[in-house]
Amino acid sequence: MGRGDLTNAEWDRLESFLPRGGTRGGRWSDHRRVINGVLYRVRTGVQWRDLPERFGPWETVYKRHRRWSADGTWKMLLSRIQAAEDAAGRIDWDVSVDSTAVRAHQHAAGARRTPPRGSSKGARPGDEPGRSGASETGRPAGGGGQVGECLGRSRGGFTTKIHLVADGRCRLLAFILTPGHHGDGPQLEPALEQISVPRTGVGRPRTRPDHVLADKAYTSRENRRYLRRRGIRHTIPERLDQQQHRRRRGSRGGRPTGFDSERYKKRNTVERAINRLKGFRAVATRYEKRAYIYLGTITLAALAIWLRT
Repeated sequence: MGRGDLTNAEWDRLESFLPRGGTRGGRWSDHRRVINGVLYRVRTGVQWRDLPERFGPWETVYKRHRRWSADGTWKMLLSRIQAAEDAAGRIDWDVSVDSTAVRAHQHAAGARRTPPRGSSKGARPGDEPGRSGASETGRPAGGGGQVGECLGRSRGGFTTKIHLVADGRCRLLAFILTPGHHGDGPQLEPALEQISVPRTGVGRPRTRPDHVLADKAYTSRENRRYLRRRGIRHTIPERLDQQQHRRRRGSRGGRPTGFDSERYKKRNTVERAINRLKGFRAVATRYEKRAYIYLGTITLAALAIWLRT
């Protein structure tokens, strides 16, 4: 076993959820070797052609990653592991929301404007419910919306932004992509809507956290109204200009928002989750032209974090 490969314990947790056969009656190459190859590339950020020979042909590793990013296999594996953790009571549902900008490499530019062809025999990007890109109108990648590549110009340059929800143990529960110049506040609702942890028995997936922590970027009335409508308690500080505007309006300004400063200290969990996520170099710098493949890269990195925490 090489550095960063799946341990026997991690493989035992993952093996039963993997697809059993290949397409058209064929056989898959060894799942463990190929997944270790994808993990090596996600961890180190090397070009696919530079993968060590112990992982087999680089084309096999790349095509498996592209196929499973397109058909939702990585997302399914992450959901299964989350479900097992939730059944064991190991998910802290006091969640934190934040975003991080990722600099896109020059090789991430130049994707064809025409929709990409099927990534494998029968699998088409965008067909699965949990994958889509962001259009020029700003629809995020991660669940529904028009297909796009989530690249934009911001103060940091050519960037993609990851909006994520982390549980109290610094693990990603949900995430979406937008172009780098998009704001944080409008993405609170789409990010929280991505939370869906299946039950191991009967019952609907869990979609509502116990408490939400977020910084001042998410303090809009729309966000607070959305959280109240869903019955989600929240701790979000109010901006100074909002406080002054409410005081100027007098009784028409409404009551001050509640804020628990001690509970807000727990928001550092999302910063630590981002730090863990960007320990994977293929996540910290975007090399993929297609948003759905980059989203699959993030999903695999999140899966590795869940397996090792």
